[in-house]
Amino acid sequence: MVGRRPVGCQPLRSTLWTPDDRGGMDSNEREPAEAAVPQAGPPVDPPAGPPVRRPVVAAAVPPARTPPDPQAGPPADPAKPPRAPGIAGLSTPYRVVTALALAAVGLAACGHLALVFLHVAPSNTVSKQHARTVDDWIYPEFEQNWKLFAPNPLQQNIAVEVRAEVRTPGGEPVAGGWRDLSAQDGAAIRHSLLPSHTRQNELRRAWDFFTGSHGEDNKPIGERGELSEQYLRRIALNRLAEDGTAREEIVRIQLRSATRAVAAPPWSDEKTDTQTYYRELPWWTV
Repeated sequence: MVGRRPVGCQPLRSTLWTPDDRGGMDSNEREPAEAAVPQAGPPVDPPAGPPVRRPVVAAAVPPARTPPDPQAGPPADPAKPPRAPGIAGLSTPYRVVTALALAAVGLAACGHLALVFLHVAPSNTVSKQHARTVDDWIYPEFEQNWKLFAPNPLQQNIAVEVRAEVRTPGGEPVAGGWRDLSAQDGAAIRHSLLPSHTRQNELRRAWDFFTGSHGEDNKPIGERGELSEQYLRRIALNRLAEDGTAREEIVRIQLRSATRAVAAPPWSDEKTDTQTYYRELPWWTV
């Protein structure tokens, strides 16, 4: 029967064994006492409920190494400063060459604008003093024709025609028919996105040069008249050669101009003479 321990009483200490119980065993041969092992109870079932899902931690995968691009060049040096864009990023010799090229282009543009200004500006001391230099630069590529904005613009169509006198196999010279060189130039220019500068201005400027340096009797006035005659003759021979006429068969050539006024529009009451007037030049021996 187990009772309550009175207050103030100490528990009795029991000796598991004594030397006398082992038959006089020495203290060095004593065996230790076995510790009391608590008895295992019945297994406890886990509480009912949904299973706990534990997060799955994926193992860290090292990034794949891509092979270097052979065309990318060497990697940039972090210790080296980045290259400046534009001209500042070039080496010193290249920067000097680039600066000289830009300076040359700028000077050429300024000089061109100055010469064009002197050409179109009213006559003054500078334009008169450098008239030859201005004309050599402007004509014929940069010519400025202001006749469209004149109070009395051109109201005539002027065509230049040529015919040749060719020697036959029998030795007799025979004159051919007239060929309209202006009509050929007009056909080459019409419906062309990039018409030739030669077809537009060569023949027209040559005829203006001839009429401006010749009198009404078709005689040259000074050296410019003779030069204009030679220039117009060479153009006519080149055009005849393009048409298939052999140059060695041509004996003489003759040019003429056909001038006809532009007819007035239908809504105008102006009366215009649209008859064609010809100006024939003498035969020129080739």
